[in-house]
Amino acid sequence: MQKIKILKNDLDIDNCPVRKVLDRFGDKWSLLVLLILGSYETLRFNEINKKIGADISQKMLTVTLRNLEADGFITRKIFPEVPPRVEYSITDLGKSLVPLIDNLEKWAKSNMELIEESRKKFKES
Repeated sequence: MQKIKILKNDLDIDNCPVRKVLDRFGDKWSLLVLLILGSYETLRFNEINKKIGADISQKMLTVTLRNLEADGFITRKIFPEVPPRVEYSITDLGKSLVPLIDNLEKWAKSNMELIEESRKKFKES
């Protein structure tokens, strides 16, 4: 019964650390940005945009980077140049998350076929 009490406390929407973290990564781009910065350490905005290689708007990338910065996963450094140069770097906190994202990616790749089969069966029923 002790585990159930702990689980109930952890599922409190306002206080559950897992939900708070997953809320940040529930978007389309955050995990990808972290993986990219985890591989390259420091990149400029346009370099990140090119590495994503998908159709992400500048506004969405800006919002994603700001959210990751607000949570302490990345840092932003502005160089006083003309035009201004801005570099984004992954923090130690962000680096500590990258292996977990890698494991999630591996799990998803090895189970995606089963998940898709299940979805197909569900639709057909």
